[in-house]
Amino acid sequence: MFKILGNPIRVSILICLLKGNSNVTKIQKCLDLPQSTVSQQLGILKGAGIIEGNRNGLEIIYSIVDQKVVEILKSMFDIKNFDSYFVGGADL
Repeated sequence: MFKILGNPIRVSILICLLKGNSNVTKIQKCLDLPQSTVSQQLGILKGAGIIEGNRNGLEIIYSIVDQKVVEILKSMFDIKNFDSYFVGGADL
């Protein structure tokens, strides 16, 4: 688990998802990263059982399913206002 959370891009994706479920395009805009990078990291998070993706028409909506990760992130960053932790600063 900590190896997964040791990657700053994956942590940033999870913080974006703390605000609410999202598709890859919204996450990409939030982090200002290439779509391929976001998709690769989402695959790793999904493979680890931390997030899940549910198809909604043509898009996949990602959400955090491991509540232990939510608690770890909140403890790591003492998160009270998720918006201040977005790398790109964009709203989801």
